[in-house]
Amino acid sequence: MKEILSKLLNHEELTREETKNVLVGITQSAYPVEQVTALITALQMRGITVDELLGFRDGILETGVPVPLDCDRYIDVVGTGGDRKNTFNISTTSCFVIAGAGYKVAKHGNYAATSTSGASNVIAHHGIQFTSDLDQLNRCLDECGIVYLHAQLFARAMKFVGPIRKALPFPTFFNLLGPIVNPSQPQCQLLGVANLDQMRLYSNVYQKIGIDYGIVNSIDGYDEISLTGDFKVTTNQYERIFHPQDLGFSIIKPEELVAGATEDEAARIFDAVLQDCALPGQKEVVLANAAFGIQVLEHGQKTIEECIAIARESIESGRAWQNFRHFVTLNS
Repeated sequence: MKEILSKLLNHEELTREETKNVLVGITQSAYPVEQVTALITALQMRGITVDELLGFRDGILETGVPVPLDCDRYIDVVGTGGDRKNTFNISTTSCFVIAGAGYKVAKHGNYAATSTSGASNVIAHHGIQFTSDLDQLNRCLDECGIVYLHAQLFARAMKFVGPIRKALPFPTFFNLLGPIVNPSQPQCQLLGVANLDQMRLYSNVYQKIGIDYGIVNSIDGYDEISLTGDFKVTTNQYERIFHPQDLGFSIIKPEELVAGATEDEAARIFDAVLQDCALPGQKEVVLANAAFGIQVLEHGQKTIEECIAIARESIESGRAWQNFRHFVTLNS
């Protein structure tokens, strides 16, 4: 670790193998807390590179619980978080819309850090029991088209840095790891980021991992497609700025997307979208995010208009809600 810290003090970059070994060492309690704190601080001040981030990802996956699912192609829809917009569970709702349309989803998530309700909050609020049992997960994927992977059951390494992250008065690069350490290692991902610097970073990360991806950012700072204004999308096939009207949607007022003050309020919005009785803006923002996820699953071969129609049918036919109710039954 002293050698690693010396490199950072000399403004040198670490290799993917070096950061992977450091992460493994952290899980073995090989370094004093002061040295790990210095490492995290130095990387945060300088800014993490693609290979450094990938090395930490490799270490988390190697020391965690793997989830080999019986499926060739499925997607995770997730946001980096931290945009402080306190939106309702747009990504999680979109996942159940995608599953209701007949696609496979492995949603990876955790409790909220800066908002009323994270993915794990809304899932647990419905009485669902988190599990790492592989047979149960594969049964759920087969019957419902979706599994939920609660991050704390799988990423064992994160508990070793938890106290340090909590003590530091700034966000760290560990915040960037959440979206790319899904233990099932999906072949497709739709990721929402809060700024364009993150979009460039993750685009390079996904290209090195070699998966099909879509990265979205609303120009006004949402880490998802908010329809509150223009948004940018980067995929394996294209990079483009969209206006909500390009998709046949109107501009949404920010207050339509707020989760509310309690988990119960956030869960009611989640349910209302899946039951097709939400506010128009709430439904449309889920349709938009689900549609771009479907486009990634379809290798970019379907137009976004076709993908919106597929997502809309999932909600309006009742399949998204029926599928979610079956998911609840299987996992309660």
